[in-house]
Amino acid sequence: MTTAPPTAAPPAAEAQDGTPDGTAADPGAPAGTAPGTSLAVPVRRRWRRARWYLLAAAFLLLVGLLVGGLGGSSAWPPLDPRSPDPEGARAAVRLLEREGVTVRTAAGEAELTAALGAADTTVVLPDPYLLDPALLDRLAADRGPRSRLVLLAPDDAQLDAFARGVRTSTAADGLPDYASELSTPPQCSLPEATAAGSAELGGLLYDPAPGDTGCYPRHNRPTLVLHTDGSGRQTAVLGTDRPLTNQRLAKDGNASLALGLLGSRPHLVWYLPDYDSTGTPATAGRRSLLDHVPAGWNWAALQLALAAALAAAWRARRLGPVVSEELPVVVRAAETTEGRARLYRRANARGHAADALRRAARHRIAPVLGVPVSAGEPDPAALCAAAAGRIGRPSADLHALLYGEPPTDDAALLRLSDDLDALERQVRQP
Repeated sequence: MTTAPPTAAPPAAEAQDGTPDGTAADPGAPAGTAPGTSLAVPVRRRWRRARWYLLAAAFLLLVGLLVGGLGGSSAWPPLDPRSPDPEGARAAVRLLEREGVTVRTAAGEAELTAALGAADTTVVLPDPYLLDPALLDRLAADRGPRSRLVLLAPDDAQLDAFARGVRTSTAADGLPDYASELSTPPQCSLPEATAAGSAELGGLLYDPAPGDTGCYPRHNRPTLVLHTDGSGRQTAVLGTDRPLTNQRLAKDGNASLALGLLGSRPHLVWYLPDYDSTGTPATAGRRSLLDHVPAGWNWAALQLALAAALAAAWRARRLGPVVSEELPVVVRAAETTEGRARLYRRANARGHAADALRRAARHRIAPVLGVPVSAGEPDPAALCAAAAGRIGRPSADLHALLYGEPPTDDAALLRLSDDLDALERQVRQP
């Protein structure tokens, strides 16, 4: 009686991904990493390399935020009704609006002409010297009766157009006489001035015309003149805009004087000229981050950029020939291929696997058939036509094989691999 030989013990079962002990391979682990090996060491190494760059980025962000919060040069023109700067006039506008006066701005000639023609509107020209003589003549001709115009520090050209007879006072040397802005009593019967009392008037001095009212005199010349012509049109001339600014509005009687001169009508129009068209830089608008940067920081930024360029050149300088060293672990190319195949199988990525097989087959047979490879891929029509002429198969069948739909199961993927191998052998046969 013959006894059957004992069967050998089966080998340790391999996992689906092919690891000997059945431990699932980590798809994110580098090739050659033993199963179960932690990736904490590479993560720590990356953190040590990147932490200085992250700290530098955080420092630059902090500096940018600090610079953005610093006060810089104003981007609003002086006495702009929207400006909160010390030289702006937003505070006076807010007081007028609380008293029921509607305030708006005018930027063009049409808006300014319409405002000057209305009897219930006060018009403020903060920079009358920016208006050209032709525009002054047109505006003076279009003024309506009983309108009020407020001129801030005008010269003789604007006075001739709107307040004929009022002149700037001249000193003995023929130059305009300026007075420092100090608290000055009104010394006149003008209701707005008597209600305000002492105010910080000064600047240009004027010689009023007969019948005009002059207030706040300095050196025996008024710094505020109210001119009224035969049509009842009033022109208030101030030698300085100081009482209307945010910085000085709360001093002495400046606020009361501003309300009296600018709030006598229910509507107020503040003229903001187009600074570009007058030759003065247009600075009205909101401030950007660069407007807050002090001038010295530009040189500092240039020096930092130069230092960074030199550091980059120093670190990029090659100190000698490249030294080759032995790798601590030698990974066979077949293991990399098998690892990728296992990952494809685990994810059921038959489409990716089929694309990899077809792309490799196309790149191998294209040089054999003399089909050029442009932009990383041979032309599909030329490749299929050349292969069909070589092996005598229909071009459509070859196109379906090389560029067809992805397989639906593992058996179809195996058939595709066999068909691609057979095609390559046929193409390479002489």
